[in-house]
Amino acid sequence: MLTSSESVRVFLLDDHEVVRRGVRDLLESEPGIVVVGEAATAREALARAPAARPDVAVLDVRLGAGSGGDHEGVEVCRELRARMPELACLMLTSFDDDEALFDAIMAGAAGYVLKQIGGSDLVAAVRAVATGKSLIDPRLTSRVMARIRGPEPTGAAAAGPAELDRLSPREREILDLIGLGLTNRQIAERLFLAEKTVKNRVSSILGKLGVGRRVQAAMIAERLREPQRHHR
Repeated sequence: MLTSSESVRVFLLDDHEVVRRGVRDLLESEPGIVVVGEAATAREALARAPAARPDVAVLDVRLGAGSGGDHEGVEVCRELRARMPELACLMLTSFDDDEALFDAIMAGAAGYVLKQIGGSDLVAAVRAVATGKSLIDPRLTSRVMARIRGPEPTGAAAAGPAELDRLSPREREILDLIGLGLTNRQIAERLFLAEKTVKNRVSSILGKLGVGRRVQAAMIAERLREPQRHHR
């Protein structure tokens, strides 16, 4: 965590070059902020960011078609924080999306702001998360968690006993760790498995539950934990 007098090292991820240039120019025009690297794809970000040793990563939530999932920027946050726990991730998005917000919270993001934010406010947000402050409004967190714990879901997220019974004991264990927000790497270390094995198991879990995204599996895991809390 930086003190307010130290320079802030920033890494940028956005699939639009114009956006990256604009954010870079904005941040580097401010004293005490230096952009140490940038990427257009998740793969580039995961390869370049650790070597750049940023204090803050400004990450686009939604990357372009062909880059991966709808919220791949959040997955980058999850993976980078697994490698660099002190890194503060500031998520940028064009959409006010509860599911993306929940995904960001689970990934350990320090801030979540809309791209319509003013330039001076973005600079202030970068400085704030660099010094350890959270820019995710607790009221938003409460709203998302209330939705998850609210009425029973319908459709793909409404996994019932039949779907859950398809999971092996190891897959149920991995599902629970997904619900705790752990990355594939962290799950592999916790369970003494190869990371590739965990990745394959996660894909199998999503298929058996009938969901397409990791955050949906996390929501199911959260619902499974609720009865356990009530019986303690």
